[in-house]
Amino acid sequence: MRARAGASRRWKRERMLKKTEGYWGAKKRHIRRMKEALMKSGKYAYFDRKKRKPNIRMLWITRINAAARMMGVRYSDFIAALKAANIQLNRKELAEMAFSDLEGFGRLVELVKKNIKQPA
Repeated sequence: MRARAGASRRWKRERMLKKTEGYWGAKKRHIRRMKEALMKSGKYAYFDRKKRKPNIRMLWITRINAAARMMGVRYSDFIAALKAANIQLNRKELAEMAFSDLEGFGRLVELVKKNIKQPA
């Protein structure tokens, strides 16, 4: 009698079933469709992890720009003035400050306003 992949095949299927929980139709029921769906979802997950970083940075910049405009300063002028004043806060910290502590952000804007170059 030849050996067949009984138990290991069942375990493999159970592992795949656990990963495809929530999928609909054939993607949940048929092994081949499960494999295809898992490979595709893995590919999307990989690329979206890479896309998350610039998206979060864009969100920070948007928040800083909105708060700076409320104080009467453009984002680019504000960042340039921060560099000129030698204030080393990164965009994540600035965005958090702009989002949760608008008063403190306003004081920071007032502090760097003298370093903003006026257009000629």
